[in-house]
Order: sequence, then structure tokens, then C-alpha cells
Amino acid sequence: MVEAIIDKLHDVQFMATLFTMIAAVATVFTFAMPYLSDDLEKRMRTVALERDRIRARERERLARGQEKIELRKAPKAYMQQAVEQLNLRKWLGEEHVRLTLMRAGYRGQSPYVVYLFFRMVVPLGLLLLSALYLFVLAPPDYPAIVRFGLVLFATYLGLKVPDLFLANKIQRRQFSIRRAFPDALDLLLICVESGMSIETAFKRVSQEIGAQSVDLAEELTLATAELAFLPDRRQAYENLAMRVDLEGVKAVSTALIQAERYGTPLGQTLRVLAQENRDLRMNAAEKKAAALPPQLTVPMILFFLPVLFIVILGPAAIKVMAIR
Repeated sequence: MVEAIIDKLHDVQFMATLFTMIAAVATVFTFAMPYLSDDLEKRMRTVALERDRIRARERERLARGQEKIELRKAPKAYMQQAVEQLNLRKWLGEEHVRLTLMRAGYRGQSPYVVYLFFRMVVPLGLLLLSALYLFVLAPPDYPAIVRFGLVLFATYLGLKVPDLFLANKIQRRQFSIRRAFPDALDLLLICVESGMSIETAFKRVSQEIGAQSVDLAEELTLATAELAFLPDRRQAYENLAMRVDLEGVKAVSTALIQAERYGTPLGQTLRVLAQENRDLRMNAAEKKAAALPPQLTVPMILFFLPVLFIVILGPAAIKVMAIR
């Protein structure tokens, strides 16, 4: 088997065909990606229509009085039962987990229960699967200590999978908020200078910025609700900065707190902060653009240069082989 693979790797015709096929697939995939991406306006329109249908259906259900509407989605019964019976909140629960879930966009008791459940199930599942494969199905080529170490590594990896998932979710969410936040600050500045209160400005900006960043619109809507219901408005601004965990949002929250305490005007402060966030967004884009040439080096060596050599040297090699 190995000798056949090595012979194939030394076969010039096979390698030329393989690299040509990879280059063709990569080219087709590159040109097809823009057509396969989701249209934002179409998705927003679909979500709006679905929201209207759900609202109409729920109103009819409330009018009939047939079912009781629950504001919070409850976790699955078996997950709740497993967490309570095994006391996972004590053994697997951590203080920063709720804040991490909140920054990832998961709020309430249900995501916390689901997180604890999967933090128990995933390591056990990987433990059983790795032990079954290494000690039963796999050939006995490795010593027992190596197998035991691989099983422990798979279990540790399963313990970290939920945290990695949340970290990835937080990173994508922060990227969406960071990209739309300068435009939100411009809209907030316009609303404040036109005479709106900060609650009305937040509500208006959340409605307008939803087409660009749903996550930012969600955070601004939640901040509007907290400004209306919390006894201390400063707590609402601090909660917004804590949930988003971005320097630009923290600066705006600090400016709003100072304006609430000392009565300072917000217009000039928001204008400066909007310009700073826009400069940060441009610097991030320039940094990505500057890092692009080194990242393209490996794909060019693997995909473009072999095909180029085949196209240039192929006819000459065919003629030399024909002469011989």
C-alpha cells in the first residue's frame, strides 16, 4: 500500500494531473463563492416577514387563550435533570461562565444548563470513543502507555471543546460589532444632536443598525430596556460595556456615565469617539491587507507555480520524449 502511494507520487503524469485538478477546483470555488454567499437584504426581508407571521400567530393564540406563553425558553428536560442530579453547577460551574455565555449572545438559565450538560457529555463521549478505538479496534502497534495518554488527551480536548466553541462565537460576535460600531456612533451622534434622549437614540440606532450588525442591534436594544427599568442608569452603561467587551464600547459607556454625572455635552465626545473607532477599523483593514502577501506565498507555491511549470515546460517535455 505504502509502496504504491510512493510510486504514484513519483509518477510525473499523475502529479501533473493532480495539481491541475486542484488548481481547477480552487479556481471554480473562488469564482463561485460570491454567488453562494447569502444576500443580507434578502435574509433581513425573510426574517422580517417571519417575525410578522410569528407575531400574528402569537396574537391569535393569546386571543384564544389556549396556551400559556413563556417568555424564557426552558432547557431540555433530560439536560435539566442531569445537571440537577449530578450537581454539575458545583463541579463544572465557574464564576465567569455566565459572563462568557452573555458575551457569546446566550442569556438566561437555559444556555447555562446546556453548557454544563455538554461539558460533561463531550469529554465522556470522546473518552469512550477513543478508548474503544485504541484498545479494541486499532491494531496493537502502540504500547499501552501511549494509548492511555491518547485517551487522556482526547478527554481533555473534549473538556475544552465547549470553551473553544464559546471563544469562537465571542470572536465572531465582536468582529460584527466592531465593524458596525463607528456607523452606530454616527447615527447616535445625529440622534443626540437632534434633541433625542439617550433611550430614544439607542432605540432608533438599534433599528437602523440591524441590517449591518444584528448583534450590535441586540445589545443596544437590551441597553435601552435596562435604561428604562434599572434604578441606576450607570449600571446599564456598565453592563453594555461588560457584555460587549470592546475598547470602543467601553469608551462610549464611560463618556455616557460622565455625561449623566456631570451634565457634560455628548455631541463633541461622540464625534471624537466615532472618528477614533473609524480610524481603528481602517487600521485593522490595512493590517489585514499588509498580512495578505505572506499568507498567499504558500498557496502560490502549492497551486499556481506547479501548474505554471506544467504549462510552460509541458510541450517541451513532450517534444523531447517524442524525439527519444
